[in-house]
Amino acid sequence: MAVSELPIHPSSKAADIDKPQQKDLDRCVHCGLCLNACPTYRVLGIEMDSPRGRIYQMVQVQQGAPISEAYLEHMDLCLACRGCETACPSGVQYGRLIEAARAEIENKTERPLLTRALRSFVFGTLLPSRGLLKAAAAGLWVYQNLGIQKLVRASGLLNAMGTLGKAEKLSPPAEFPTFFRAYGKVFPAEGQKRYKVAMLGGCIANVSFARLNEATVRVLQKNGCEVHVPDNQTCCGALHLHAGIRTDARRLARTNIDALVDGGYDAILTNSAGCGSTLKEYHDLFEHEPAYADRSAKFSKLVKDINEFLAGIELNPNMGPVNATVTYQDSCHLAHGQKVKAAPRKLLRAVPGVTFKEMPLADVCCGSAGIYNVVNNEMSMQILERKMEMANTVPANVIATANTGCMIQLRAGVAQHGKGQRVAHVVEILDEAYRAYKG
Repeated sequence: MAVSELPIHPSSKAADIDKPQQKDLDRCVHCGLCLNACPTYRVLGIEMDSPRGRIYQMVQVQQGAPISEAYLEHMDLCLACRGCETACPSGVQYGRLIEAARAEIENKTERPLLTRALRSFVFGTLLPSRGLLKAAAAGLWVYQNLGIQKLVRASGLLNAMGTLGKAEKLSPPAEFPTFFRAYGKVFPAEGQKRYKVAMLGGCIANVSFARLNEATVRVLQKNGCEVHVPDNQTCCGALHLHAGIRTDARRLARTNIDALVDGGYDAILTNSAGCGSTLKEYHDLFEHEPAYADRSAKFSKLVKDINEFLAGIELNPNMGPVNATVTYQDSCHLAHGQKVKAAPRKLLRAVPGVTFKEMPLADVCCGSAGIYNVVNNEMSMQILERKMEMANTVPANVIATANTGCMIQLRAGVAQHGKGQRVAHVVEILDEAYRAYKG
């Protein structure tokens, strides 16, 4: 069968640097220890849908093979969960490779017109815009709370709506007031001020996880933090990087670096592991741009996940009981991207009344992966079903995690395959404990 080649996009400067680098490809010795760590390989058992197989294909493209439809499909089917990085004995930076491969596809090929228009709107217009995010959230709130959603779902119309229908089934609730109201404000520490920190609100999280962001501020205040929410921050660019849109990701990164790096903060914090992984790797975006190389490196060193930060300080012990049995699902970009596994477990065990139960294969991806659960819904749901099989073996009534995307996915998993578990962020459980304190 002939290989179907994608249309060639006009060359650009970015195409020269945004592609898998030979030094990174050469690290892979094709040992195969990554295979069982890969969610798509665990489901399909296909070599080309494993990290080793995808790297082999990247090598072929670097040696002159065409960027074909098949290549695009295998790269798109990767969750970029980076579980293979943890398993790899050779230190292959697979996350860097898959993002570069997708950037090369973006720069050197041309997608269908409708796809280009949709991607341009979502990544270039919607995610960085507070006004559009609030407008979209308002429309979603009306849809969800005035009976329209119930009618649409009961009609079966969603099943005929393709990607849009799948997205609707996974849509989180719109929360008002949004967290954008906190932008530009400073929240004082309770008691003695121990740290000055900046908090990044995200993009979609500001309108769909506003209460989580508020809980994060309260927990930080309880722990002696003066919390700044800089007004001129923007979307971190993680979704753009995962989609191969590195030029837009750089633009967003520059905005955040300029807004925060010289603020005198002890730490720049996020409660979303997917965002944190990207923020800690901003310096990779500017390795060929001297003007931002040092500033991005300084910025990345300041970034900490909220679990990592709280577990690394003397935690305020004044908590009331939260009577729950809790298991924890590792967020891939926290466990594998940031190498933070012990911190959230330490925090959960510190909460009075919590009985912690470890989940089997807790660090295997749940299938969320940014917008993967929408654009690759069938594979995502297969991975999710396996995750819920593991969760259901644990006698826990709460599944905790550390990423908003994982929360959306796990809530869908509980609805389809669960035992009525509540899905919560680690910080939400801490916030409940602090609010329950009667001392």
